[in-house]
Amino acid sequence: MNDLFLLLGIESWKAALNALVMPPAPFLLLSLAGLWLVRRRRTLGLWTLSIGLAASWLGMTVGAGEWLRQVGMPPAAAFGAAQVAQLRSEAAAGQPVAIIVLGAGRERYAPEYGQPNLRPLTMERLRYGVWLGRQTGAPVGFTGGVGHGSMPGPSEGDIAERIAAQEFGLPLRWVEKRSRDTRENGRFMVEQLQRDGIRKAVLVTHDMHMPRSLRAFREAAAQAGMALEVVPAPAGLASRGEPDFTRWMPSTEGVTVNRYFWHEKLGWWAGA
Repeated sequence: MNDLFLLLGIESWKAALNALVMPPAPFLLLSLAGLWLVRRRRTLGLWTLSIGLAASWLGMTVGAGEWLRQVGMPPAAAFGAAQVAQLRSEAAAGQPVAIIVLGAGRERYAPEYGQPNLRPLTMERLRYGVWLGRQTGAPVGFTGGVGHGSMPGPSEGDIAERIAAQEFGLPLRWVEKRSRDTRENGRFMVEQLQRDGIRKAVLVTHDMHMPRSLRAFREAAAQAGMALEVVPAPAGLASRGEPDFTRWMPSTEGVTVNRYFWHEKLGWWAGA
């Protein structure tokens, strides 16, 4: 799919097209179509309107988003204590291992800091990657440039490099700054890891992004003729929302969870 966008010269449209297919936009359009049909074919129009409104409601609830997540994209298991201990032993023995954090967007300028900042999802991943680095002694890398359709400015890698060193006190071993999407995360970071002879990469990203990330890195390694073991270390595994009726009420968190699920699911189907 990325190759198709490049071939057609419309790679900058990815962000706009993504916004159009993310809920609740399609469901609201379905509701409008139902309203239009009511005058012409009343029964069909009412059914279409009802389905559109119901889908719009559910598409803004944490309950529906969590259900989709569990059924359509079951989260990977946490990187547990045994795996942390194993990685610690491998790093102590000087084995070629790495912890790689994937970016999820940046803020070109954060007035409270007076400089660019990472978006919350990226910060959550970076924090977890740094924590794993401290726990195991394994070197940490980061991959993230400027996404498709984003305004020019410092890359995610530039900002992560500064924050990791200045705020977390852990300089990054590898910083990849060219990638615009998950496929390029894998391609460009694998190039750096291959040069340094890395044989095992622990990927840090959010659970719903993990399937695409694993695929991108494994396929990039295979194309480079590199024997690379890629291990998931998902972030964001905590359950969302309170376990009561409010999970089925529209909320900003509900919109976020649903949009994130469909972003990742559609991206997986499209091979992005």
